[in-house]
Amino acid sequence: MSLDKEALEYHSSGRPGKVDVRTHKPCDSEKALSLAYSPGVAAPCKEIAKDPDKAYEYTSKGDLVAVISNGTAVLGLGNIGPLASKPVMEGKGVLFKEFAGLNCFDIELDAKTPEEFISAVKAMEPTFGGINLEDIKAPECFIIEETLKKEMNIPIFHDDQHGTAIVCGSALINALKLTSRKIEDIQVVINGAGAAATAIAKLIINLGVKKEHLLMCDSKGVIYKGRSEGMNVYKEEFAANTERRSLADAVNGADVFLGVSVAGAMTEEMLATMAEKPIVFAMANPVPEILPDIAKKVRPDVIVATGRSDFPNQANNVLGFPYIFRGALDVRATTINEEMKMAAVYAIAQLAQEDVPESVSAAYEGKDFQFGSNYIIPKPFDPRVLSWVAPAVAKAAMDSGVAQKPIEDFQAYRDGLERLQSNRRGFIRDVIHRIKVQSAKSKTDVPRIAFPEGTSTKVLKSLNFLATDRICRPILVGNPIPIRKKIEELGLTSLGDVEIIDPLESENFDKYVSAHLERRKRRGVMIREAERQMTDSYYFASMMVDQGDADGLVCGAQQNYADSVRPILETIGTGRRKTASGLNIVLLKDKMLFFADTTINIDPSAEQLANIAGHVASVAEYFHIDPKVAMLSFTNFTANEATPKKMKKAADLVREKYKNITVDGEMQADTAVNPNITERIFPFSDVKGGANILLFPNLDAGNIAYKLVQQLGEAEVIGPFLLGIKKPANVVQRTGTVDDLVNLIVMTALEAQAYQQNMTAADSHPTQ
Repeated sequence: MSLDKEALEYHSSGRPGKVDVRTHKPCDSEKALSLAYSPGVAAPCKEIAKDPDKAYEYTSKGDLVAVISNGTAVLGLGNIGPLASKPVMEGKGVLFKEFAGLNCFDIELDAKTPEEFISAVKAMEPTFGGINLEDIKAPECFIIEETLKKEMNIPIFHDDQHGTAIVCGSALINALKLTSRKIEDIQVVINGAGAAATAIAKLIINLGVKKEHLLMCDSKGVIYKGRSEGMNVYKEEFAANTERRSLADAVNGADVFLGVSVAGAMTEEMLATMAEKPIVFAMANPVPEILPDIAKKVRPDVIVATGRSDFPNQANNVLGFPYIFRGALDVRATTINEEMKMAAVYAIAQLAQEDVPESVSAAYEGKDFQFGSNYIIPKPFDPRVLSWVAPAVAKAAMDSGVAQKPIEDFQAYRDGLERLQSNRRGFIRDVIHRIKVQSAKSKTDVPRIAFPEGTSTKVLKSLNFLATDRICRPILVGNPIPIRKKIEELGLTSLGDVEIIDPLESENFDKYVSAHLERRKRRGVMIREAERQMTDSYYFASMMVDQGDADGLVCGAQQNYADSVRPILETIGTGRRKTASGLNIVLLKDKMLFFADTTINIDPSAEQLANIAGHVASVAEYFHIDPKVAMLSFTNFTANEATPKKMKKAADLVREKYKNITVDGEMQADTAVNPNITERIFPFSDVKGGANILLFPNLDAGNIAYKLVQQLGEAEVIGPFLLGIKKPANVVQRTGTVDDLVNLIVMTALEAQAYQQNMTAADSHPTQ
C-alpha cells in the first residue's frame, strides 16, 4: 500500500479525523449532571466574573492551546486554504496532547488579510491559555505574530518560525561541539528567506554567530546591500555587504549551510567547496536540499541534518513547541520571549549529549543512539524532553519577569511532568525523591546494592541512568577486566569509579564459603561444591547481602527467573513465615493495586496465601494504603469446589493472623474491584469500596492476569518484586527492559533503606 493510501485510510477509518473531545470529570448521575451543568455551573461562573484569574482554577483555559491557520503556507503544499489545512492542524493538536499533555483545538480561519486574522484571534483570548500560529505565508505571518504579541496577554508562538529555529539552534550547538568550532568564528549560509529562515538567522545571531559572518539567499541569490529585486523590509535586515551573488558563491568556504528552501538546492559541487568538516542542515520537506547519502559520499566528514525521520538528525519542531507551551502555561506566562526560546535551545542541545534510554531505541526498531555526528538532536519519542525543556522554559519565564504563577519547587514540578507522561515514571520519581529525603533526614549513606551481572548492558545502562540521582551505591560482582571493558565500550562515564568485586580475589571468599557450607551441609552441599558456588557471582552477591556486606541485590538480566531466584533462596533464605512470593504493582489513573503471587508458587496452599497477604499488606501500608485483600476465585461466596474452598480458608486465616487487614473471599475479580457489585449484590462483604490487594489461587491465574492488564489495559505495571526474603533481593525478568531494571533498582534501594533504618528484626521487614 502506498503512503498516500495508507494515510487516507488512517484518517478515514472508524471515526473520521484524529482528535476527540473527552470529559475528565464524572457525568454519570443526576448529581454529577447538576454539578457539571445547571444549576452547579453557576458557582464558578460567578467566581470568574468577580476575578478573571479564577478561570485558570475552574476551567481548562490554563491547559488549552489553539492551533490557528489560514492555510496559506502549508508545509510542502503551499496555499491550499483553511479547510484543506485542517488535517495538519488536527495533527498538531495530537502532538500537543501526546507529547505535553496539553488540550488543543484546531481552528482554521477563512481570513484573507492580516487584519481579518488578527481580529478573529484576538476575540478568542478568553478561551485559550496560548495560541500556536501555523502555516501562514510570509510576510503576513510576521505582521500577525508581532501584532498579536503586542495586543494579547497570553503566549503567542508562530511555530513555523521559532519552532524550527529552536531545534536548528540546538543541533548547531552540538555540531559545533563535535567539530571543535567556536560559534563566533563560523561562516554561515542560510538558503531561504521566509518565516523559518528569518527566525533561524535571528536565533543563531543570539547564540553568537556574527551578523557579518552570515549570508542569506533566496531564489534570486544572495541578499546583499543595494539589491532591489524581490526585497522586503524583513529581507533587508539581513542584506550583506558582499560581492558574492549566487548560492554557489556563498557556500564556497562556508562552515555551515542551513537550508529551509527547496529540494536539490545544494549540489554536490557546492558541498565540495565548503570548509573542512562542513555542517549541512538540509531541512526542505519532503525532499531536502541535498540527500544525506549523497552528501556523505561527496564529503565523508560532513554532519547532516534533515527534516525527515528516515535519516539521522531529524530537525523536528515537535522537540520544541509542545514543551515550550507546557512550560509557558504552567507559570501562566504572558508571552513567549527570547529568553524562553533560548532556554529551550540549550535544554534540547544538552539532552542530546546524555545517555539515551532503551525506550527510545525501542521506538526506533532497536537502533542504538549515542551523541555523535549521527545523533546531534534528541529523538521526538525521548520521554525526557518534557522534563528537560518545560522546566527550562518556565524558569526563563520567571527570570525574565513574564510569569504570573511562579513555580516554587522545581523538583516537584519535574516529578509532576513525569507523572503526566506516565503513572509508572511518576511513581518511581516519587520513590527516588523519598529515598533522597529519608537519607538526608537520617544522615545515613545510600544503600549498597550488589549486581552479579556486571557485564550486562542493561544493568550498566540502568546504573548510568540512575547515577545522578545517587540513590544507591552499586557494587558489580565479577571479573573486573570484562566489566571495565564493557563500561568503556558503552561510553558510560558515570560508572568510571564504580566498585567491582571479583569473588576469587575477595578477602571474604573463605568466610562466605564457610557460612554457605554451614547452611547447606545437610542439603547435599560439600566443601568443594560450596567453593564452586561462591565463585558464581549470583551466589557470591547473595552471600554479600546475607552477611551484611551489601544492603540489597538485583539480578536476572542475563539468566532466567528461576535460576536467578535459586541462589537467593539458598543463601539469603525466607523469613519467619517461610513463604516467598512475587508481587506486581499495578498503577491505574487514580489508584494502585497489588497483584500476588505472580512468579513463585505454582499452587499455593491456604496457609501460604495467608502469609503472602500479610507480606503484601505490609507493602501497601508502607505506601500509606489501607490494605483491602480479595481472595480471588471463579465464584462468589459459594465455596463448594476445591479452589474456592482454599481461597475461603485463606481469607479466614488472614482474619485470624492479621487484625489490621480487611479481607474477604472467595470472590470473583469483578466483584473484588467494582464496589457497585458488592453494594448491590453482596452488601455483607467485608471489602467495601473495592479491594486493592488481589490474591490469585495459583501461578497461572496471577501471571496471566498481570500480563493481560499490562498488555491490554490502560494500567502500568511495575515488578515483579520478591516478597518474603529475609533481606532485600529482587529479580528482573530476562525480557525486561532497561526501564524495568531501573524501576527494580529504585524499589530495591527503597526496601534496603527501610530495612536499614526501621526494621532490625526479620519478622518486621516490610516484605517478611
